[in-house]
Amino acid sequence: MRFSSFLLALFLCFSFVACHSDKGKVAAAPRPGDEPRKFGPIQLSYADSTTPEWREKARRLDSFYHVQVKNGFNGAVLIGYQGHVLYERYYGFANKAKQQAWGPNIASQLASTSKTFTGAAVLYLHANKYLDIDKTVKSYLPSFPYNTITVRMLLCHRSGLPDYLHWYGNYVKDSRTPVYNNRILELMAKYRPKLSFTPNTRFTYCNTNYAMLALVIEAATGLKYKDFMRRYIFEPLGMNHTFVFDPSEGFPDNASVSYKANGSIDPVMFADGVYGDKGIYSTAEDMYRWDQSFYKNTLLDNETLEMAYGPCSFEKPGIKNYGLGWRMLCYPDGYKVIYHNGWWHGNNTCFYRFVEDNFTIIVLGNKYTGAIYRQPPVVYNIVNGDSGRKDFGGED
Repeated sequence: MRFSSFLLALFLCFSFVACHSDKGKVAAAPRPGDEPRKFGPIQLSYADSTTPEWREKARRLDSFYHVQVKNGFNGAVLIGYQGHVLYERYYGFANKAKQQAWGPNIASQLASTSKTFTGAAVLYLHANKYLDIDKTVKSYLPSFPYNTITVRMLLCHRSGLPDYLHWYGNYVKDSRTPVYNNRILELMAKYRPKLSFTPNTRFTYCNTNYAMLALVIEAATGLKYKDFMRRYIFEPLGMNHTFVFDPSEGFPDNASVSYKANGSIDPVMFADGVYGDKGIYSTAEDMYRWDQSFYKNTLLDNETLEMAYGPCSFEKPGIKNYGLGWRMLCYPDGYKVIYHNGWWHGNNTCFYRFVEDNFTIIVLGNKYTGAIYRQPPVVYNIVNGDSGRKDFGGED
């Protein structure tokens, strides 16, 4: 697949951009009565399925996924190129008890892929002067007990915060009743769990970072996280089947059930009320709308995207890095893969964006299988020919 010289030059520059600040006066935050930015919903279009080339690629992909389903895969697959859906398939049941088959309107728990939304929301507020990511978290959340950690450090996982999934049980014995982000902050303020390392000295992926970012969004806007996401992102983009899960409201009819690898239901527990690090349910088609919104600059401009895609940690050699809300692979030849996987309960998500090609792989599953993370390299090579890039994927 050939890249245009413009895109290649542009994204080669992205590979060497480290995190930088965009300082300025913080404006009054959007409030419940404010109107979100107006832009039309992302309309989906489909590739020409009558061509011999398309039929051959579809045949090979169908053969590959036939094997995946035999090995336990259950869910949705969407592959897009240059704004067109190349391939879209649904396998198995979203809800076995109801005999509800997977389909275009079935929403699945994105797990950590939700972080791409939280990160983009924070950057949207930063770009529009509603908050400053170089201010301390404490300036937005007064009870936050660590004075030197900034919002930026949360975004790029360089805060040193310990993961609440690991320490919550040390202070609360009830592990089944869902709690919300404010409760996690209350426990942090009360017990001050020890930091894993001195802030901004290295990268360690941590869900607490994005749970706190969700609270920062609420503090800066006066809106609940789920309402901000719906009002400023989901609805404007036409993501009509996407929502933030709230245990107090229960599951809507289009939500897939989470299954363990053995087929039993994976029950709700305390962390299912925590949002920002996970908690967003979406469909394959809505996720493609999310992907395409970045090419159209509907939410974030190019300067902000450059910041989001800029690798932030250089303590360890290798191609893997993390920007502001995105994992990334930065190859020596300048090629970059922008992605974020997810795993929560039985849900697995792969969201791979080959931005120089405007090529996207979206895989949503609701029955746990670690093999889902090995799909994207195979899928990429089926569609594009053997790229030699077989080392991407794996993390949630």
